[in-house]
Amino acid sequence: MNGEAKAVILLIFDQIFPMKTKHFLIPVLALAVIAACKTQQAATSTTNPPEAAFPGLSPYARPDYHPSANRLIDITHTALDVTPDWKKRYLYGKAIITAKPYFYPTAVAELDARGMEIKSVVRFDSAYDAATRTTIIGKIGLKYTYTDDVVKIELGKTYSRTEGFTLEIEYVAKPDELKKGGSAAISDDRGLYFIDPDDTDPTIPRQFWTQGETQAASAWFPTIDRPNEKMTSEITMNVEPDLVTLSNGLLVSSVRNADGSKADHWKMDLPHSPYLVMMAAGDFRVVKDTWRGKEVSYYVEPQFEKNARDVFGKTPQMLEFFSNVLGVEYPWAKYSQICAREYVSGAMENTTATLHSDFLQMDKRELLDGSYEEYISHELFHQWFGDYVTAESWSNLPLNESFATYGEYLWIEHEYGHEWADQHSYESRQGYLREAGVPHDDPQDPGKLEPLIRFNYDSQEDMFDSHSYNKGGQVLHMLRMEVGDEAFFASLKLYLETNKFQSAEITNLRLAFEQTTGRDLNWFFDQWFLSPGHPELDMTYTWDASKKREMVIIKQFQDFTRGVPVFRLPMPVDVYVNGKVKREQIVCDSKCDTFYFDTDAKPDLVNIDPAKTTLCWKKDHHTESEWAYMYRHSPYYDDRAEALTALALETAATPIAKQVVAEAIHDHNYNIRMWSLYKTGMIVDSLKSELKMIAMNDSSSIVRSTALYMLGQGRDSVLALEVAHKMINDSSYSVFSTSLNVITKYSHDEGMKLCAKYESYSHRQIKLALAYNYAQFGSDEQQPWFEKTMFTVYGRTQIGFLYNYSEFLTRCKTSTVEKSLDGLETLHAKSFSQTTKYFCKFVMRRLQAHYAQLAADDGTKIDQLGGPKKSNPRIDHLKEEQAEALRMAGVLETRRKALK
Repeated sequence: MNGEAKAVILLIFDQIFPMKTKHFLIPVLALAVIAACKTQQAATSTTNPPEAAFPGLSPYARPDYHPSANRLIDITHTALDVTPDWKKRYLYGKAIITAKPYFYPTAVAELDARGMEIKSVVRFDSAYDAATRTTIIGKIGLKYTYTDDVVKIELGKTYSRTEGFTLEIEYVAKPDELKKGGSAAISDDRGLYFIDPDDTDPTIPRQFWTQGETQAASAWFPTIDRPNEKMTSEITMNVEPDLVTLSNGLLVSSVRNADGSKADHWKMDLPHSPYLVMMAAGDFRVVKDTWRGKEVSYYVEPQFEKNARDVFGKTPQMLEFFSNVLGVEYPWAKYSQICAREYVSGAMENTTATLHSDFLQMDKRELLDGSYEEYISHELFHQWFGDYVTAESWSNLPLNESFATYGEYLWIEHEYGHEWADQHSYESRQGYLREAGVPHDDPQDPGKLEPLIRFNYDSQEDMFDSHSYNKGGQVLHMLRMEVGDEAFFASLKLYLETNKFQSAEITNLRLAFEQTTGRDLNWFFDQWFLSPGHPELDMTYTWDASKKREMVIIKQFQDFTRGVPVFRLPMPVDVYVNGKVKREQIVCDSKCDTFYFDTDAKPDLVNIDPAKTTLCWKKDHHTESEWAYMYRHSPYYDDRAEALTALALETAATPIAKQVVAEAIHDHNYNIRMWSLYKTGMIVDSLKSELKMIAMNDSSSIVRSTALYMLGQGRDSVLALEVAHKMINDSSYSVFSTSLNVITKYSHDEGMKLCAKYESYSHRQIKLALAYNYAQFGSDEQQPWFEKTMFTVYGRTQIGFLYNYSEFLTRCKTSTVEKSLDGLETLHAKSFSQTTKYFCKFVMRRLQAHYAQLAADDGTKIDQLGGPKKSNPRIDHLKEEQAEALRMAGVLETRRKALK
């Protein structure tokens, strides 16, 4: 895959499986991008060694050094009274901010306020009137300057740290006029978003909602927009009476205003960081549960009300489990979850009020293909790690995101067992290793190797990567294995209780573990949190029959020139001899370590780090027989997955590999069954009867779909069609999509008639299935359907749909492609989603590249036939084709650049 295509696929999956957690697979879309469906994290970025980028400078003198924010004043409470202006996309606000100097006396207060119009700044003063025995509150207008998104306020007097002051700021926030920023995790940073504000699109609900992370809260209210700020808060939203609102804390009142609007007053009486302040309003239905007397609620669009508990219903159990395992009860007054249209990330852990993307709104049939429990558990665990205790700076982001990622593992382990938790961990580990540049198969991309805790970066958005999420979750699991379960959770309890309602850095975590265990853990934190990279291991095995001794050599061969250390790696080793297993313990702590194991006979297998808890890349020189033995005898998911990976390479076709793959399609884990089914391509025809049974009977819809797909890759088209006809009415959308695809592949006319029949169906998964099928087998006559339908899908479905549209148009006449451009321009202009806008441009860019390639191919053919100066019917025809392709490439470039 070329670089542009790879980047596009990565972006597709970054948007569909956003950084907040990404493990749910929609099979229809997976078919659309089958070559790259395993990518789960942000596109990798290469990094230069600091000494190469900034020679002679200490890390603290470099321009990319980002320390924790200095604390000059401390906001203790913020009260907001806000009114949205839907027509202008403005927010009229009044902020009453109570603050004090943090330590040193000051006569100046500075607040972040991005792109606002500041109407006035006053200070409240109070005085006691002895005659009336009342306190009189006066307002004193203050001088201020407003430049570079900072309001610098002259307080009128010098305050000490024991004196508080209260400011009232009237302002107008104009989020749509801000310059767009964002990251791979959070695609936009305007802070406040109006969805269909003019209420003109019947397919889009009218909503507004906020997104504060990283520093976008100051786009809709003045504050100190840094994670180490903590304050209590309250918000009064003045909105239309038919809108449902949500914010942090509890709804303390809802009253009718004189103008007919209502004022919903939400109050958060425990301190949290400004980026966690949120508000939302729209046409929502609220489904309520309870946990230990506290409200647990789910805000969804009306049509999804009946399925809200199907999606979110395990939240009370999660609250119970996390409270118990951490020894710290959920600290907040309530917990709500809301699904917003056109959300710019996957989810956001606003205190007491998590905001999710709209794709969590699913019906029962969609849930057959997978759930979003990982998203839900991730955001809920943030309520402790990120909200209750907050990373002091974005440099310490793993204290938020690594823990939330590990919260996914803990929930799966508790609810479904070690097998499924380890599967989750295995997939997460692969996401990090891809970002880190392994396997080393691209000399142009050495990979990203950064410390987990890092103060040198271009933007805080760079911290939202597979290091902070995936690697950090792996490191926490290794820490748990190092100290043991009891010490691990006791240390977390101490960390939470010591730093509650405060910000923390990595040292606080280390000290909590050392205080709990009595052990020095500097070595662990230094190599895993404060150093870049990971160990890369070369493992060889030699049996000495005369000494009855197995020799194991483990070499560390990571790139030491990039600052990656030699790791200290305590690991268990399972030695299998004559069907029995014995566990040994080793410690690798040098570039080359040699270990000896005395055994009565040659081991069947020496399995280093059998549960695969060590985060590493390795060359493990097992024989095929040893890999097969590992698959058949190890109790661990990771071992079976690793053995299959080693045996079932695309070029492998040995008897042992074939046999293990044939066994693995019946593995008790559906993910291994699915993965091994994809590897049956080398033996698909010998397994067709088994594939038929799996396609029709497996308990997992993903496995049924995969088995049918692979059956369609074999030579028995009659059997594939027979099974596809039987499965077309399967309860799963995934199986339906694959069935439709197989039918169309082997019976084109019948498949096209079926597609036409399903065009009247409104469900997004049906539309996506048709888009994929038409992209593969359709013709110009389906272009009107694409253009009409792309306006009726949204969110991640629209991304997949547009990708398929681009594929479809590469097969169409130039006249059809030109006809499609007006519709793409209209979608781009009316969409509220920056992601949709991007993919409208992507369709044009992909088509432009397609025509440029056609022109280049024609040029090659012309040269082969005698060159452009020659003239014969064939060359003349190629010249005409080339000229048309170049014309279209030019048209597409012009139209794409015209999109704003």
